[in-house]
Amino acid sequence: MLSDYAEILEQQGEDGFRIRAYRAAASTAEHLDRPLREVWQQGGQDALIALPTIGKGIAAAIAGMLSTGRWPQLERLRGELAPEKLFQTLPGIGPKLARALADEHHLESLEELEAALHDEAVELAGIGLRRRQALTAVLAERLGRPLRRPAPGEGAPEPPVALLLEVDAEYRLRAEAGELRLIAPKRFNPEGEAWLPVLHTRADDWHFTALYSNTALAHRLGRTKDWVVIYFQEDHGPEGRCTVVTETHGPMAGQRVVRGREEESRAAHEGTGRGGT
Repeated sequence: MLSDYAEILEQQGEDGFRIRAYRAAASTAEHLDRPLREVWQQGGQDALIALPTIGKGIAAAIAGMLSTGRWPQLERLRGELAPEKLFQTLPGIGPKLARALADEHHLESLEELEAALHDEAVELAGIGLRRRQALTAVLAERLGRPLRRPAPGEGAPEPPVALLLEVDAEYRLRAEAGELRLIAPKRFNPEGEAWLPVLHTRADDWHFTALYSNTALAHRLGRTKDWVVIYFQEDHGPEGRCTVVTETHGPMAGQRVVRGREEESRAAHEGTGRGGT
């Protein structure tokens, strides 16, 4: 999977750093003197990170692969991402709840579900307190983590909003010009059309992958080519995600904003003079 991911990154125009990183991690895994699963089961993600060429982000990816047999990052770039199937690998989550987690809460991975379960402010329909506690325990075991609430700032670091808005602008401009590779997503695409542009770019110490939103809600509201999902990652760090949209009301109507970081988006626009769509 690590080798396949590096190959797809190269095909889609990613710069050389991440390609080399994933190929080096694949080589480390291939040449270990004992099964990688054994390393993970005995020491969790810390034991994976202690291996040569494997940082936090790749260690988290490996833990997910070993526990579920799936890797959302790879499936996303292949156009095969089906988070509802991933969530059904957890006890107590059937097809209906899995679809709700994917389509209504926009969760894609076990790590994102884990973060939502730890956040008391996030209400997950169909998941009461007892189920929440049970799923938290299962995810801690699968992902090789201690069963505790993450400390403040322990999640993926976030790039400056101004930088995210620049990536958003580059993506939409190049997608409109037909300059980007196209993916044929399996979800909501019965004809199998290659319509989803993908951008890989790098700025400062950040790696970005940008795509139009391919969620049920985006299709239902006709916003697939307005909502841009940006995945970001520092060198060897965990992957984070945000969505950039055109604000439809209020003083920022017509401007691009990062959901959840609206005030920072306003400051970024005022600081640069950028505005509009």
